[in-house]
Amino acid sequence: MDASNPVLDLTCELIRRVSVTPEDAGCQEIIGQRLSKLGFTLRQLNAHGVHNLWASYGHGGPHLLFAGHTDVVPSGPLADWHSPPFEPTVADDLLVGRGAADMKSSLAAMLVAVENHLEHAPKMAGTLSFLITSDEEGDAIHGTAHAIRELNAEGIRPDFCIVGEPSSDQQLGDVVRCGRRGSLNARLTVHGVQGHVAYPNDADNPIHNAMPLLAALAATVWDQGNDFYPPTSLQISNIQSGTGASNVIPGSLTADFNLRFNTEQTAKRLKTQIEGVFKSAGLQFDISWHLSGEPFLTQPGRLSAAVDSAIRAETGLTTEMSTSGGTSDGRFIAPWANHPQGPVEVIELGPVNATIHKVNESVRINDLQPLTRIYTGIIERIFAATKNIP
Repeated sequence: MDASNPVLDLTCELIRRVSVTPEDAGCQEIIGQRLSKLGFTLRQLNAHGVHNLWASYGHGGPHLLFAGHTDVVPSGPLADWHSPPFEPTVADDLLVGRGAADMKSSLAAMLVAVENHLEHAPKMAGTLSFLITSDEEGDAIHGTAHAIRELNAEGIRPDFCIVGEPSSDQQLGDVVRCGRRGSLNARLTVHGVQGHVAYPNDADNPIHNAMPLLAALAATVWDQGNDFYPPTSLQISNIQSGTGASNVIPGSLTADFNLRFNTEQTAKRLKTQIEGVFKSAGLQFDISWHLSGEPFLTQPGRLSAAVDSAIRAETGLTTEMSTSGGTSDGRFIAPWANHPQGPVEVIELGPVNATIHKVNESVRINDLQPLTRIYTGIIERIFAATKNIP
């Protein structure tokens, strides 16, 4: 690979590690060795086979955290890839490989940015840290959330955080995430009475009972959203019922649905409203809930100003602050275990996301060093290490 592009070289080294969730496959060791050489203090906050690297440099405030994940989603059918997914390949100015965009290039750019900064400002006032997990793409139970609980118990809390998720849309830096919607999952089981289709009076069909209510929930206007978020939405993803026989009324129906909700809602309020619909209809039902995360929002402040300025200085773009997309570990970092100091300012900033989780995932090689300079610019602006920054 190009010896003049250290970010490219490190990204390739990380892609070669088959770190499918929850495996780290040695990625954190590679990163940790380089951070150790810079003087970072390293700790592994591992749990249940998940690797969580915490690395810190300096002391006091301000405290800027770089957060990310080394795990990747499975490659999918190998025959659909133009090249082996875990062998980094350069094609048409793209670096192709699983994790190229999500998010091994961001990790490489973060590390090189910190190396570049500390080369010129080794006695910076404040704290730089990294929190890297191998369980972002999976259940995320023993990853970042676990590490935060451990750190919070010791009184450790950052002021600002850059998450390296691939946020850009068409050009590097055109979009960053300043928040994410909450995600609430439900599994509903409606109980009926099984019977023969010829004798419906002797049965109680849960399909007939549940479907109108599910349709009504899907059509519900939960709120109008706000200046930062679209309206809350409910999507039904799976429905199972029946024995497979055409002459049997089923005894139960199970449906899975998800709500993506904004800061106008809370998970508790949504649960109460939905359960009330089925209680009011007099149905026999069970419902289990899983909250992936509450919504979070970073209001305009010191971090967003630093991010906007660094992107504009490198690319000339005025970035869009967005709350679109799915979930990320930012949902754990922003509340930081409900720390009394309030939310951490969190921004997600990374490469173009057009190919994430797809076959032939790729990142633009020409974006790697500009992304590194943007990260460096954010560090400089947060720590005021460079004078007369535009």
